[in-house]
Amino acid sequence: MQSKANVFFDSLKGKKVAFIGAGVSHKKLIEIFSQKGAIVTLCDKKQLEGFGDYAETLKQLNVNLSLGENYLEGLKNQDMIMRTPGFEFYTKELQYQLNAGVMVTSEMELFFQLCPCKIYAVTGSDGKTTTTTLISEMLKESGRTVHLGGNIGKALLPIAEEVKEDDVAVVELSSFQLISMRQSPDVAVVTNVTPNHLDHHKDMQEYIDA
Repeated sequence: MQSKANVFFDSLKGKKVAFIGAGVSHKKLIEIFSQKGAIVTLCDKKQLEGFGDYAETLKQLNVNLSLGENYLEGLKNQDMIMRTPGFEFYTKELQYQLNAGVMVTSEMELFFQLCPCKIYAVTGSDGKTTTTTLISEMLKESGRTVHLGGNIGKALLPIAEEVKEDDVAVVELSSFQLISMRQSPDVAVVTNVTPNHLDHHKDMQEYIDA
């Protein structure tokens, strides 16, 4: 029987998927999605030469490019949009696509949906990395196979097909990631909430809600 992750990756064949930004996790996912048969578009403020060596990879994968000042034009006519955490969720162009029925998601949101094992998630204004690391190390000491991700460790969606039911995922999550997430972890840890990232959020209440 196929896992949820297997079914998801198999379903990408022929789907039009736009990635906003090409950070570390998106670079890996752009390669995987392309190899699985998705029609990938990269939307980024940078021009192609700004990607250095990765520009050659984009060419080899036949990724469609929507770059520069009007990069968000590439969000049109897509089946799925992958948002990077640093891109504001309530941007009008993104909300327009969401309201039009386009699937707007992210690496961590998809991992939560597809992960077969227990997820411990840590958030808060301060102390996230320390707390996440401590939980991860304690679980390792108890003999568990631990997958560390979110804002610490590595992107977990690329390895979702390899994760086993008796493993455990430990993730550090920022308000930028959580603002669009609709699924809770099995264990949630909130270290504290103090004024933070108010240049990114419209006000303190939005930050608290996230």
